[in-house]
This record gives sequence, structure tokens and C-alpha cells, in this order.
Amino acid sequence: MGLQDRDFAALFHTYKRLPLVIERGQGMYLYTADGRRLLDMFSGLAVNALGYGHPEILRAIREQSERYIHLSNYYLQEPQIRLAELLVHNTGYPRVFFANSGTEASEAALKIARKWGSTRGKKEILSVANAFHGRTFGALSLMDRPKYREGFGPFLEGFRALEQATPAAVRAAVNQETAAIMLEFVQGEGGIRPVSLEFVEAVKELQRAYGFLLIADEVQSGVGRTGRFFGFEHFDVQPDLVTLAKPIGGGLPLGAVLGKSSLEDVLQPGMHGTTFGGNPVACAAGIAVVHQVTEGGLMKNASAMGQLLKEKLLELQGEFPRLVKEVRGLGLMVGAELTREGDSVVAALRDRNVLINCTDTTVLRFLPPLIVARQHIEETASLLRQVFAELSG
Repeated sequence: MGLQDRDFAALFHTYKRLPLVIERGQGMYLYTADGRRLLDMFSGLAVNALGYGHPEILRAIREQSERYIHLSNYYLQEPQIRLAELLVHNTGYPRVFFANSGTEASEAALKIARKWGSTRGKKEILSVANAFHGRTFGALSLMDRPKYREGFGPFLEGFRALEQATPAAVRAAVNQETAAIMLEFVQGEGGIRPVSLEFVEAVKELQRAYGFLLIADEVQSGVGRTGRFFGFEHFDVQPDLVTLAKPIGGGLPLGAVLGKSSLEDVLQPGMHGTTFGGNPVACAAGIAVVHQVTEGGLMKNASAMGQLLKEKLLELQGEFPRLVKEVRGLGLMVGAELTREGDSVVAALRDRNVLINCTDTTVLRFLPPLIVARQHIEETASLLRQVFAELSG
């Protein structure tokens, strides 16, 4: 029985598996059991920020695993504290809570907001249309996309998504009972859509008037991907809570919530926790990631290579205007919206040994490792040109 058949027989069918058996990864590339070398321009859905087999991550994992792999969170753990200190130093947020994933980070942030609001007569939490914040009931209650919600109701009260991310929509929704707004400053699953400056200014104005919390979901856009440590840094705003995950653990499960000092006493011992959150091996890998991102020039590279990637995609838009509707994004979080469904383009690129993804049905999503170089982008653009030419012919 082949690996695909064994997978189908043993696991819940929650993923559309690709017909690839990966044996190993190195740098920008994955290698399959049948001898193919695949250029990964998707990086495990924005997780592998340093690519595959990075020596500093491997060293950190090896050294920490030889000390201890797990401790209860009842005990002090140096890797947790060191990573928290690094995040505090590099972000200015003085408090950190570690979880295992972006979904868990979202849930923790929502609980902090609800607990904070419970003593202030504020109970409603808002998001915006087409957002993605995870798969727990808290996140699902906050989202509006039927793809994720159908069949899972009823949902939690006091959670809703604005129909549009516009100043008018948010002004109509916010009131004295608003506890928080949760926002992706660049929507990932929603199609690589940066929020507008006008919307952010409206949120800031309303926050001054009504005193709610602003939660930034940086699970996909954070840790240097947009050319800055956080995506929201492009918008002149300082959220009260920030959620992180994906790249922060260097490929190991790790999430985090960062918070302002004004929120440091909201959760008291026993109110929230996690068995595995802040795993010491994952935190050791996270230390290596943060060092490389902040000191290794990777944010500068993300900005420069992201600009190059957008330029190449805009050239393709000029050549194939009937296929490419729009190119958008920040840094190495780039989307090319097509005038047709994008799965066939993804498959055609995969046949040419380049991995990307399609999200929101028509948007080609590019999330390469932050170590990506000019030749990788030029190769991707050249092969994508071939695909577009075939589709146009």
C-alpha cells in the first residue's frame, strides 16, 4: 500500500494532500522520494522563514533536546524566558504568553479581551469580512466565511465580522460595548489584502473615543515577512495585543501573544494556560529565528526581494492582462489575483518544480522563505510566464 493510500486509510480527511512524498529539505528546496527538487515559494505556509535545514535552528534544537524536551509550566524555563526577553527587546511589548499555534494565540487574545471588558461593561468583539483567525469556536464566531463556519453553529454571542473593512462600516458598528477589534493588517487566507490607511485611521479615532482594545493578528504577516517585524508597522498604529505563530518556532509548534503593560494583570494564575505552550525546544528554535530575522538582514532582504517579486508579477500582468487582475502585498507576502480560479496555475507550476498556493479561489499566494534570492524569484517568474502563455494560447 502506497503512502497516499495509507494516509487515506488512517487519518481524518481534513487535507487535500498533494501527490508529493517529501524526503528532505535544504535551503529553498524540498526533495521528493522520486528524485525531484522543488523550489518552495510557499515555505510551509509562511512557517519556514529561514528555509530548510538552517544550521542555527538545528543547533538550537539539538542542544536543548539534550537538556530536556518538556517541562511543566509550573517550572521556570530558561528558553521561554530568553525568547520572551528577545521579543520584548525587539518589539517594545513588555508581556508575552506562549501557546502552541496561531489558533491558540487567537483564543488567548480573545479571552484577554473578554476578561478585560467584563469589568468595563464591554463584551462585543469585532473582526472584518474575509478574515481568518483560526479554527476554534472563538475564532469561528468572529469570522464570516461559510467555508469555515458551515455546520459548526451555533456560535458564541458578542462576536461578529464587519461586512466591509471601511471607515463607514466600522463607525456604524463600534459603540460603548465594544471590547476589541481583531484585525489582520494584511489578510492572508482572505487573498493577501492589506487593510486601507483610511480604515486604520478610523479605527484609531474610534479607539480614542470608545476605549476598546485593538488586537493585531500577525500570525502570517509577523516576524519580518513584510519587511518589518510586524505588518502593522506599515500603518502607524500600536495595537494592544499581538498574536504570533507560524515562523516563530522555526518549524516547531509555537504561538505567542504580546501585550501592553496595561493588560499584564488581566489574567491571573489559573485563568488561562496550556500544557505544551512555550515548549523549551520550540522556544530554543524561536531564539535562533528571532536572532536571524533581527540581526541577519532578513527583513531588509524581505523588503527588497518582495519588491522584486511584485515587479516581476506586475510585468506578467502587463503581458497577460486578461489573466492577472491585480498584484498586491507587503514584503514577501504577495498575491496575484487572477480572472479565473488559480488551482490549475498552482498545479502547472508544481509540474515545473515550483511550489506556491492559491487562496480565496483566485489569488496566487507567494510566501517564500525570507532567505529567498533574486535567482529564485526570476526562475519563478519565468516559469509562471510559461504557464500563463499556455493558458492564453
